[in-house]
Amino acid sequence: MVEKRYAVLLCAEDSEYVKKKYGGYFGVFSKMLGEEGEKWDVYRVANGEFPMEDEIGGYNGFVITGSCSDAHSDEHWICRLIDLLKKLDSMKKKVLGICFGHQILGRALGGRTGRAGSGWDIGFRTVHLSSPSTIFSTLKLPGRLSIIECHRDEIVELPPKAEVIGWSEKTGIEMFRYGDHMMGIQGHPEYTTDILLHLIDRLLLKNLIIESFAKEVRAKVQELEADREPWRRLCVAFLKGTGL
Repeated sequence: MVEKRYAVLLCAEDSEYVKKKYGGYFGVFSKMLGEEGEKWDVYRVANGEFPMEDEIGGYNGFVITGSCSDAHSDEHWICRLIDLLKKLDSMKKKVLGICFGHQILGRALGGRTGRAGSGWDIGFRTVHLSSPSTIFSTLKLPGRLSIIECHRDEIVELPPKAEVIGWSEKTGIEMFRYGDHMMGIQGHPEYTTDILLHLIDRLLLKNLIIESFAKEVRAKVQELEADREPWRRLCVAFLKGTGL
């Protein structure tokens, strides 16, 4: 049997806490999505580490992670990532974008990203699945799923030929698909409540949010839970199945 290979395009620096407890964000994603008989690699693209041209074809799929950077930025590594995603699109490679990954995938395909008019979205959010996609019915998913969010940017203009497949009261494009090979999710199906609480502390230390907001969010998130298992099944089915 030919070994299936997948790559995580890591767009953020791991904190010491996440490295120690979860093996970094690569560990978080590979644990959620990985299965026996697969090989998972990581490319730290935010540090300029990209797959070589002759390596790309050997992968069955790619996952783009979240980031502290803006998807509408023109940093060198972000421009390189956009070029890579265009290449993967031309090769019809499976690509799953999460948070920043969702946004940068939308930008690479011809959409537009920017600051969300409604400000930060941190905590739990109900996503309405709005597409008659066969994958939703095959997996017997409910029409609404709770997910952890942590973002202040969003896709403000959908790429041509892309379809919105999930929305929330806060964000109009919570999920999109492009053909059968590319899908973006604005929320974080990979996050635990513990990771979110850690991120809230980091955002506060960096003065990206204020104490009163952080306190309010902390209180709310400890009372709720995300639908992590349905999200995991959806991501696995998309990445390794026949598409949407």
